[in-house]
Amino acid sequence: MKKNFVTDFFLCGLTGWCLECFWTGLGSLIKHTDKKLPCRTSVWMFPIYGMAACLSPVYQLLKNRCAAIRGFVYTLCIFLAEFLTGTVLKKHKACPWDYSKAKLNIKGVIRLDYAPAWFLAGLLFERLLVRKTN
Repeated sequence: MKKNFVTDFFLCGLTGWCLECFWTGLGSLIKHTDKKLPCRTSVWMFPIYGMAACLSPVYQLLKNRCAAIRGFVYTLCIFLAEFLTGTVLKKHKACPWDYSKAKLNIKGVIRLDYAPAWFLAGLLFERLLVRKTN
């Protein structure tokens, strides 16, 4: 299968959406003890997660580094993307998340305590993007 950015964008967008549904569904159980596990997301999240396709060239630069370094760099990239998109969407009153009440937030658009989740997500996106090509 030939790699291309559009395919990677859709793969990352859909994967991110599914991960968000899983994450917010578990949050419903933990925070509200709702056994139905309702999830919450936004259409805005699809292109935001789709931007993870941009991690492919980052991987090319880091492929000989250990997973800890790659994951750390991916986390920084994800935080940067989250900050930029969150700031723009917030300016237009369209940001689907608000972390203002979280202890470790930056301007309400980033939660530093989510770093481990973004570390793992970055490595997952890497695995999706580095698939074999023919």
